[in-house]
Amino acid sequence: MVTVRVDTETKKRMARFAHINWSGVLREAIDRKLDQEEGRNLARAVVANGRLMKDAPAGWNAAEVIRHWRERRHG
Repeated sequence: MVTVRVDTETKKRMARFAHINWSGVLREAIDRKLDQEEGRNLARAVVANGRLMKDAPAGWNAAEVIRHWRERRHG
């Protein structure tokens, strides 16, 4: 649960639109922001992966390396 405090003037303005589900508006805004940030993180990961692949030696296979380390970790 999250509690949001607004100043008195904002509260009065919101009261004029009592038919609006303000909790729903806030949930939607939070969801949009989360989607936006997650998209940024994905974009950064794609760029980082491109840099890593560019510098990787010829024939390097990321899937094999990941498999190797998973097997070591889980015995």
